[in-house]
Amino acid sequence: MKRLLLLVVLVTAFSANAQTNQQLLKHYEAFYKQMREQGDIQGMINGLTHLNVLAPSQARKDTLSYIYMSEGKYVQALNTIGIEKNVSDSDMALEVKAVSLKSLGETERAIEQFKVMYDREPNVGAAYELAELYLQTQKLTEANTYIQYGLLNSQDDMAKTFYETQQPYRVPLKAAFLYLKGLVKFNENKTENIDTAISFLDQALSMAPNFNMANISKNALLSQKQKPAETQNSGENKN
Repeated sequence: MKRLLLLVVLVTAFSANAQTNQQLLKHYEAFYKQMREQGDIQGMINGLTHLNVLAPSQARKDTLSYIYMSEGKYVQALNTIGIEKNVSDSDMALEVKAVSLKSLGETERAIEQFKVMYDREPNVGAAYELAELYLQTQKLTEANTYIQYGLLNSQDDMAKTFYETQQPYRVPLKAAFLYLKGLVKFNENKTENIDTAISFLDQALSMAPNFNMANISKNALLSQKQKPAETQNSGENKN
C-alpha cells in the first residue's frame, strides 16, 4: 500500500512538473515573440536564454548567438555556440563563428570557418573575407586565389561596406577586390611592385572615388616611393 501511495505521489509530481514546464515554455515563447515585435534586443536575448534552459534546441542556440553577434557581443556569441570547426553546422552558425572569431582577432580560426562556408557554397562574400584574412597572415598565393574568384564573379550591384571612418560607406565589391589585389601585389615585392600596386588602387578609386582605404593606401605607397629619391638627394647635398 505504501509503495502504491509513493508511486501515485511521484506520478502526480511528475505530471505537475511537466505542466509547469509547458506553461513556462508557452510564456517565454510568447515573451520572445513580443520582444521581437517591439525590437527589444535584450528582451529577445532573455527570452531565448530561458527557452534554451527549458527546452534546449540547436536552432535556438544558433539564433541567440546570431543576435549576440549582431550586437557586437562576440565573446557571448561564441560562448553560446562554441568555436569548433563543424561541417554540419547551420549556415547561421558558421557565419556567427567566422565573423566573431575574425572580430576577436582569431585569424586562423576565422579562416577555418570561412573556408567551410566557401566550400559549402562558393560566393564572393566569403571569398573577400578569406582573401583579406590570408593577406593578413601573408599567405599571398591563397589570397590571390580568392581575389581572382571575386573579380570574376562580382556583379555591378554588389557592394562592400567599410567602417573605418566616422560615417560608414559602401563601394562596389569589385573595387574592394582591386584594393586587396593592390595590397597583395605590394606585399609580393615591396620594392619593385609599388607602381603596379598603385595602378590597382587607381582602378579601385576610379570605380569608387569615396574609397577612403584605397586612397590612404595609395598615398602611403606614393610616400614610400618618394623616400629613396629624397634619401639620395640628401646624400648628394652632404657631398
